[in-house]
Amino acid sequence: MARLVALQLNQLSFSPLASSLSDFSGTRLQNQLQLKRTFRQPKGSFYVSASSTKKILIMGGTRFIGVFLSRLLVKEGHQVTLFTRGKAPVTQQLPGESDSDYADFSSKILHLKGDRKDFEFVKSSLSAEGFDVVYDINGREADEVEPILDALPNLEQFIYCSSAGVYLKSDLLPHAETDAVDPKSRHKGKLETESLLQSKGVNWTSIRPVYIYGPLNYNPVEEWFFHRLKAGRPIPIPSSGLQITQLGHVKDLAIAFVKVLGNDKASKEVFNISGEKYVTFDGLARACAKAGGFPEPEIVHYNPKDFDFGKKKSFPFRDQHFFASIEKAKRVLGWEPEFDLVEGLADSYNLDFGRGTFRKEADFSTDDIILGKSLVSV
Repeated sequence: MARLVALQLNQLSFSPLASSLSDFSGTRLQNQLQLKRTFRQPKGSFYVSASSTKKILIMGGTRFIGVFLSRLLVKEGHQVTLFTRGKAPVTQQLPGESDSDYADFSSKILHLKGDRKDFEFVKSSLSAEGFDVVYDINGREADEVEPILDALPNLEQFIYCSSAGVYLKSDLLPHAETDAVDPKSRHKGKLETESLLQSKGVNWTSIRPVYIYGPLNYNPVEEWFFHRLKAGRPIPIPSSGLQITQLGHVKDLAIAFVKVLGNDKASKEVFNISGEKYVTFDGLARACAKAGGFPEPEIVHYNPKDFDFGKKKSFPFRDQHFFASIEKAKRVLGWEPEFDLVEGLADSYNLDFGRGTFRKEADFSTDDIILGKSLVSV
């Protein structure tokens, strides 16, 4: 039988920042970062009130979204278990998090070690423990979800992290939850999971983020720009740079995940979650510079068709317009994104990249190819 383990204060630790900084646990998010500039105060705090106390399982939970979601749920008084392979530290003290807050979180979080692709283990361990609610943060395929549902016949709610990448490319934007989806999308596994949840008749909710950013981001979204800004390099942007996209802060996403917990209005519904505003690629480069306190960046446009980068990506975003409406989440859930774009990028920079921490080393090899060739006017 699987054994749940309560964690001790032993994992990777950072020295807490001054109390004027925003708090990863959310208890002081209203005191926004003051390192480089003063921003407007958020409309609310990172603490969200949910329904009665639940026994909650998070599939994943040690990276990015799960770090913030698990803290919110523990603050709310829920019993939270993280299901992971145990290859990464289950908890870590985060910049801006006080010793007492971290001690409280670490003493309450539980860990179930296993591989979610080991379906028999998933069935036996989850059925032995029993959970009221499952948050599936890292599920990619429907066959990874079915054993969870089989193991928990009395499950009250299954909350799934899908992706706005499931939508079929369209000339009519922003994407709404009722838009056509692309069965050939690289996120087709998430579509198939949503279909499975619907067919099983469980109480489910699916969240479809657009691009997610914020501290601890393991995807090279804002980090890609920060590396170039820090190095004082030009920023190569494909085509005209006027392509419109959308980013949502990870803390706003975590709040949205809590908003659907025990919410009858969220039953069997899909919600797009992202930031309030859309932004062009060029505008995003300038916003990153402003957030990190860098000079106005030099932007170089290029025609992607003139280059062969092999398997390397020269730019971290889809070279197209890509953004979604968040009106349904605002109307049905009463959710509002707290961060505007520059404010959110500053939160990411000051609590992560600006402290010398990042997920991937800088790689300017594709930049050098672009900048070394005569550029094509677009």
